Amino acid sequence: MATVPVAPLESAAGPPVDVDRFIARNSPDWARLEGLARRGAGSLSPDEVQEMVALYQRTSTHLSHARTERADPALVARLTRTVATASGVIYSTRSRSLSGAARFFTTTFPAAVWHARRFVLAAALLLLVPAFVVGTWVATSDAALEASGPEAVREAYVEDDFEAYYSSAPAGQFATEVTVNNIQVSILAFAAGVLFCVVTAGILAYNGANVGVAGGLFAAAGEQPSFWGLILPHGLLELSAVIVAGAAGLALGWAIVAPGDRSRTEALAEEGRRAAVMVLGLVLAFVIAGAIEGFVTPSGLPTWARIAVGVAAFTAFWTYVWLLGRAAATRGYTGAFGEHELAAGHGAGQRPPRALRSR
Repeated sequence: MATVPVAPLESAAGPPVDVDRFIARNSPDWARLEGLARRGAGSLSPDEVQEMVALYQRTSTHLSHARTERADPALVARLTRTVATASGVIYSTRSRSLSGAARFFTTTFPAAVWHARRFVLAAALLLLVPAFVVGTWVATSDAALEASGPEAVREAYVEDDFEAYYSSAPAGQFATEVTVNNIQVSILAFAAGVLFCVVTAGILAYNGANVGVAGGLFAAAGEQPSFWGLILPHGLLELSAVIVAGAAGLALGWAIVAPGDRSRTEALAEEGRRAAVMVLGLVLAFVIAGAIEGFVTPSGLPTWARIAVGVAAFTAFWTYVWLLGRAAATRGYTGAFGEHELAAGHGAGQRPPRALRSR
């Protein structure tokens, strides 16, 4: 951002202000502030917004000083108007920033997940089918059970290690570490989609198989209730978020495999804007899942209560995505970054341009 040089003002306790010198020295900055304010927040770049804030703060100081020194009334009136106009633009910009954040979670993110619902289903199958198949195999096959590890290791895993893992660090630290790890996995699953969906599919299947091995070991030992009591409180929301991240990667890869009537570059750019929204929106879901895993899963709450927390989080997430996503879709939104701004540019209440709607 360009610096905004403003000459220092004379102290109020010093000699009287030379109004002519004061105006000559600072008038370019006031004119610049007036120009930025006239353009309005919608046409300013982020750097220009910052520049306007800096000029507004300094011009406010100039106004205060001019009033203290009882400078020319015309000058005080001009500075008052300038500061008032800039203040309106600045606080309007900040208000829009807050409304933009709210709009992201009420429209953009759920619209993106809804738009990718077929990929969400595919990602769910890629994760859950291996989990079920591997879990059943380990639980019912002696050969698979023995191949999973020595008997002593299996017994320690079921009887102690699996549960002890959730208390291996202070709750806050554990929740943070789990959240960061899950976000990294989601970013990897998303970014790997550009490799024609293959790597993303592999990541989903691998994670599902790991869950299946754990479930199978508990089932083989007749300890299924312990497994579900430890995995469901956080796992329902956590795996939901992993599935959505995988769906973002699959959508990205499919844009390359089958771009439709778009060029592959156009398809990749369009799906990339939408997939990025999905991954960014999942950060909050991973934070909540991490908090549950750190504070609820290892807690002394009854098993039914811990599972109830997981079911509530799972139900809230998918109800939110279903209801708000479908509502956004009926208004023409698909969840791509910048979609709302383009729609606003075409008139309030109008549908987004075709280029950003579902094809």
